[in-house]
Amino acid sequence: MAQIVRFRLDMAAEERVVELRDRLRAEGLRVPHEIPTLTFAAAAQIPAVARVELTEALRGLSLPSLWLPTLGSVAGHDDDLVLSAIVDTELLAVHSAVHDALAGKVRSPFGSYLPGAWLPHVVLAHERPADAFAILHPVRPVRAGIEGVEIADTRDGSSEPLFA
Repeated sequence: MAQIVRFRLDMAAEERVVELRDRLRAEGLRVPHEIPTLTFAAAAQIPAVARVELTEALRGLSLPSLWLPTLGSVAGHDDDLVLSAIVDTELLAVHSAVHDALAGKVRSPFGSYLPGAWLPHVVLAHERPADAFAILHPVRPVRAGIEGVEIADTRDGSSEPLFA
């Protein structure tokens, strides 16, 4: 289990993703119960000093809007269907800034979220990705602003806002 840095979507985008999940749930598929977010980093532990540095780094950044147009999957999560984001220079710059602020301060960072390996996405379903794809295709792209950044603990479900 982990602590994650996740970016919260604006209300309209969150509602659109929930609508997509509701369509899948209505067809009997298992969907995430947590709010739709994008995970930018994950580690076994993100200590207080890293949280302070990350908050300071985020204050100096303009958080980009996201364009989530693509249904697909991510390596290591073969049973998930995701809605992935178009990766542009603004998004990569924010992702790099997050990792620069955390570098050397977290315990056991997860490699799939490191620069060069990360695919920004929102999980739509946790099973039968081919069926989920067929239900949602073609998907209308979701345009999302970022409303805040938080650290979430996957062990107990708690979250700590860093930036809103």
